[in-house]
Amino acid sequence: MITVLILMTAGIILGWLLHKKERFLKVSSELTNWAIYLLLFLLGLSVGTNEKILNNFGQIGYQAILITIFAVSGSILVSWLTYIIFFRKNER
Repeated sequence: MITVLILMTAGIILGWLLHKKERFLKVSSELTNWAIYLLLFLLGLSVGTNEKILNNFGQIGYQAILITIFAVSGSILVSWLTYIIFFRKNER
């Protein structure tokens, strides 16, 4: 856990020092996207090699669909409320 905190702190400091460098922002954005793609691929690989998940995929699938529907619905609702409360006033 301490390693995660040290890396996060180092990233924050480096980002703060380089936040005005346009090229750094563009490169870091691209690297972030590719890191997310790699993590998603590795997560899929991990799920695909897990026998427990594959054997119970039918039951897990229904639960996953319900969780996804409620999570997306909640995110949309909170985003809409945030827009109404904080940003809509500024447009008037």
